[in-house]
Amino acid sequence: MRKVAVHALIAFVTGGTLVMPVLCSAYELDPQLDCKSNAHDFISQLLNSQYIEPNPMRVEANSINAFRPIHGSNLTAFGFRVYAVLGYERDDAIFKQGSGEPISDSAYGAVVNGPAETVESRVREAGSQAVVKQVVPLLVTAILCDGR
Repeated sequence: MRKVAVHALIAFVTGGTLVMPVLCSAYELDPQLDCKSNAHDFISQLLNSQYIEPNPMRVEANSINAFRPIHGSNLTAFGFRVYAVLGYERDDAIFKQGSGEPISDSAYGAVVNGPAETVESRVREAGSQAVVKQVVPLLVTAILCDGR
């Protein structure tokens, strides 16, 4: 019986050691979402580091490009898992133009899994002036910086 307990403990410790780097390797977008940057710098850094797919998964009519995180990139924003990274900068080859009027000359942000009230609370605690909008009730929230 004691041998089984020792093996279980070894398996638990070994399993925890293997999982820990995954949990600790999250890339936090919080500093960039202080709204003091621009879409080009924000998105190009994520592209160069291979945290997001190079082609947007969606382009809105207002030209906001939604980029999917690369599988396993583990992006977070204010403690929430990032579902998509958003960006647009006028006359920048990284971004595709939508069918309508662009949202602004430069805007960027993230879509996270979390309720809008909680996300907004954490965004404000961090000192960010980002706009926080609920996308899907109780589930998905957008954080957007107007990077003028």
